[in-house]
Amino acid sequence: MSQIEILWPVVAMVALTFFVLTFIPLRRFAAVRRGEVKADDFALGESTRVPAKVALANRNYMNLLELPVLFYVAAILLFVTSTVDPLVVQLAWAFVAARVVHSLIHITFNAVLLRLTVFAISNLVLIILWVMIGMKLWALRG
Repeated sequence: MSQIEILWPVVAMVALTFFVLTFIPLRRFAAVRRGEVKADDFALGESTRVPAKVALANRNYMNLLELPVLFYVAAILLFVTSTVDPLVVQLAWAFVAARVVHSLIHITFNAVLLRLTVFAISNLVLIILWVMIGMKLWALRG
């Protein structure tokens, strides 16, 4: 298997992050145009006057800059140690898929329990990926 295969899920996560990023200004400008908020409501992030639908895109974007950092490190570590195999690639894609579903739930209908379930699944997949990395590194120690 080509080691480069682990980088495609990374590209997909970056694409998801940029996709969600586009919703922030779109929702903020629309809310200002509708008179729901003023531009000053975003001076220090988001004031309490910002409607939830507007704030959700920003919150989801922040989620995509938190836990996925560990995913990015995992993928790069697998790549540089040449320990990519089909299982870790499948796990990487499973993590991305769970994060896509999480983002879609979060920025659309925001069903909290469903979102939490998908978020927990993504965390479990990432933990399994890191356990596998630990085992691979242990085996490489010589």
